[in-house]
Amino acid sequence: MNNSERDKTLEYYETNTVEFYESTVIADLTILHDKFLEQVPVGGRILDFGCGSGRDTKVFLDRGYQVDAIDGSAELSKLASQYTGIQVRCMDFFDLDAINTYNGIWACASLLHVEKQRIPDIISKLRDALVTGGVLYMSFKYGDFNEFRDERHFTDLNEELAEELLSKINGIETVDIWQSYDVRRGKDVHWLNVMVRKV
Repeated sequence: MNNSERDKTLEYYETNTVEFYESTVIADLTILHDKFLEQVPVGGRILDFGCGSGRDTKVFLDRGYQVDAIDGSAELSKLASQYTGIQVRCMDFFDLDAINTYNGIWACASLLHVEKQRIPDIISKLRDALVTGGVLYMSFKYGDFNEFRDERHFTDLNEELAEELLSKINGIETVDIWQSYDVRRGKDVHWLNVMVRKV
């Protein structure tokens, strides 16, 4: 993905903020939340990495966790801040510099906008931000697409591609890789879910 594609991806969220917010904030991801939180100590510290509407941040806060949230879109960060009641930081994903900070990192449908060849680099940053034993959850649209579509860049993954990328990263072990379907009304999207642990 070149800079122009990266800018266009961000521009999409800046110009479609309300529509995106309203279509995602109501999605019920309870099954995924429960699977993730089983791996995080009660009351532990979570980073919602690319929080979008703030939907998941609010769930984690309401369930008693300490939560930090970031997003690349300034407009979405404002709406998510209002919705969650915490300050959502607007920042480039690659500017994350936390070290040994989080018990869990939730990257739901956010890393899919990172170009495939850079995914090991961003996962390495997220690994460094975890405490030992901390878990990282990620989700990608299912497939092997790595191009620009629907006004945004997408990196789709299947099990083979995910395992190939994970094999390039030291200091993690795979907890689980599984498939799921979109819970948003009218969305026929197949997802690949990946959870890894820092060792």
